[in-house]
Amino acid sequence: MKLSRKRILSLTAMLLFLTAMIFTAVYLKSVADYKRAVKETTFSNLDISDVPDGVYVGEYDVDFIYAKVEVTVQAGAITNIDILEHKNGRGSRAEVVVDRIIEEQKIEVDAVSGATNSSTAIKKAVENALATHIIGTALRTQ
Repeated sequence: MKLSRKRILSLTAMLLFLTAMIFTAVYLKSVADYKRAVKETTFSNLDISDVPDGVYVGEYDVDFIYAKVEVTVQAGAITNIDILEHKNGRGSRAEVVVDRIIEEQKIEVDAVSGATNSSTAIKKAVENALATHIIGTALRTQ
């Protein structure tokens, strides 16, 4: 059975179309999962004054956005936050949120307008860094 050139081109076009549809569906699901993960991100009521002096590293990953930070605490206050890594798409403006955290000495500060998701990821990375002292304390007391 010999396939005509027109039939081969038609089958190839259908296969390419189906492949594109599958990749589109997978991408759209990833975007939906990412948006849901950011929306469902919650923050604990961490008291910074309880955090021992030290340098803490934390990260937070919601697929399209990733942040890794180094937080310095001295005398019960955050004195410095370095962004070690920030995969952000178009949310690089969010990096000023660390200045707000230092200024207000709390994690729940206003997000940067237009970079809300990146702001959330950076704030959660800071919280995760500071929460490491809780885990370390719990392990030492067992």
